[in-house]
Amino acid sequence: MSESETPKPAPASLVRPLLDAARTVIMTVDDDPGVSRAVARDLRRRYGASYRIVRAESGESALEALRELKLRGDLVAVILADYRMPQMNGIEFLEQALDVYPGARRVLLTAYADSNAAIDAINVVDLDHYLLKPWDPPEEKLYPVLDDLLEAWRCSDFRPMPSTKVVGHRWSARSSDVREFLARNQVPYRWYSTDEPEGQRLLAAAGEDGQRLPVVITADGRALVEPEVPELAAHVGLATTPTADFYDLVVIGGGPAGLGAAVYGASEGLRTVLVERSATGGQAGQSSRIENYLGFPDGVSGGQLTDRARRQATKFCAEILSAREVTGLESSGAARLVRFADGSQIAAHSVILATGVSYRKLEAPGADELSGRGVFYGSALTEAAACQGHDVYIVGGANSAGQAAMYLSRGAKSVTLLVRGADLTASMSHYLIQQIAESPNIFVRAHTVVEAAHGENQLEQLTLRDTTSGQAELVDAQWLFVFIGAAPLTDWLDGTVSRDERGFILAGPDLTADGRPPVGWELDRPPYHLETNIPGVFVAGDARAESAKRVASAVGEGAMAVMLVHRYLEQS
Repeated sequence: MSESETPKPAPASLVRPLLDAARTVIMTVDDDPGVSRAVARDLRRRYGASYRIVRAESGESALEALRELKLRGDLVAVILADYRMPQMNGIEFLEQALDVYPGARRVLLTAYADSNAAIDAINVVDLDHYLLKPWDPPEEKLYPVLDDLLEAWRCSDFRPMPSTKVVGHRWSARSSDVREFLARNQVPYRWYSTDEPEGQRLLAAAGEDGQRLPVVITADGRALVEPEVPELAAHVGLATTPTADFYDLVVIGGGPAGLGAAVYGASEGLRTVLVERSATGGQAGQSSRIENYLGFPDGVSGGQLTDRARRQATKFCAEILSAREVTGLESSGAARLVRFADGSQIAAHSVILATGVSYRKLEAPGADELSGRGVFYGSALTEAAACQGHDVYIVGGANSAGQAAMYLSRGAKSVTLLVRGADLTASMSHYLIQQIAESPNIFVRAHTVVEAAHGENQLEQLTLRDTTSGQAELVDAQWLFVFIGAAPLTDWLDGTVSRDERGFILAGPDLTADGRPPVGWELDRPPYHLETNIPGVFVAGDARAESAKRVASAVGEGAMAVMLVHRYLEQS
């Protein structure tokens, strides 16, 4: 901490209107009174005119202050907490503070010897930054960090807003889809069942009798009845309309490969737009915990990873469009045209196809009819709480199935993995197999398939068949999560982009396996490594033929595709 000359005031972009700023807090917590006063002094010198500086000398008193601020409706932008505090250390405090002010940016103050603890805290409390004490001068080591955090907070949905309300039936497939869409796009909402008095009151206020569900009541009081995804997205604040007609780069798909491409493309100066038909994150975004991604030794949820990547992309001014389905791609001279389902289009110098894959449908009688009513594709994290104390079945033997099993086993009575093969070793990572083996309420049934799903209004039973003996068994079941196969989302490219027999996109050397260029290729060079049969159109991630189907490789391919885009643009 420093007593140097008065620093410049906070940037104008961080200064809010007077009424707002007076009630916006930066909190600092340190059990050493001298250090606590010094930290608060440095903060007031820089931010005192725009923010209220609140200091506390213990985790308990800081939590009490946060709860009082919450009751008064005050906003908290940043919380700085010392790591070494008695009774409750900084990580433990920030973990509880997260429940009170989840949108506040979190900073851990550490000595050099505690840097490992700070790194661990990044995973435990989704830490935004850690600072080594002392910072001298603060103009170089403290203020730039806080300026960035305050700017990120200012641009986020930090305000306590009336949340979106969803009124539906517990076993309504469309209600389940809407909840999943809102959750994956990190739109806060509250769920009201039509069986509850409050749900009935909301339906009456909307002039509905409950025959058409769900009814979504937006934060501004508008009632949407059985809304389609584009309508829902537009009314809950997601960007759905491009701001320009022409870009340097269009990224189609918002999974790890697409988000990686958007981050690297925008950060390197390309006018970049990412188009996602549902929610960013792809299959990885639905994962409850990814433990083999570089830099996260304690694991990270797909939602956390997606949120960070999305914020990183927007930080570099990448445009992200949600709920926009792409139906066509064509060349027009040097431009590449991307057509949407509503008939509109955008153009760009280059395109990266990062459309990813979807889980294959379960081909068993009754499964389609009960989809969203006990049968779910993917992790359906919004349903996890309702599985408490129940028997859960999971179809699949790859990592996504294993991650879901570990997550659901925390509350479920039992979790049974149904695997067609002899065991899990063919397609699941070793670390997950070990965790499953050590979990007392997870069971693996090898050589087993779902023969049929039964139920009137919801899943009630499953017929399971042993593929070796042929013996069938009827079991009671309310929950079935399906993670089988990977169907590429590329049908819309039929006749345009070369694909293999399974629909995966061919690129680079796979297009020239016979030593000849692809049909219609007019350039005097072969396609670049991730380039398709259309010059300037690249592929990255799971949609590419023979891809690794791992988050890290998808992100890497997104970055590599951008490098090849630059090479293509330089030679065009």
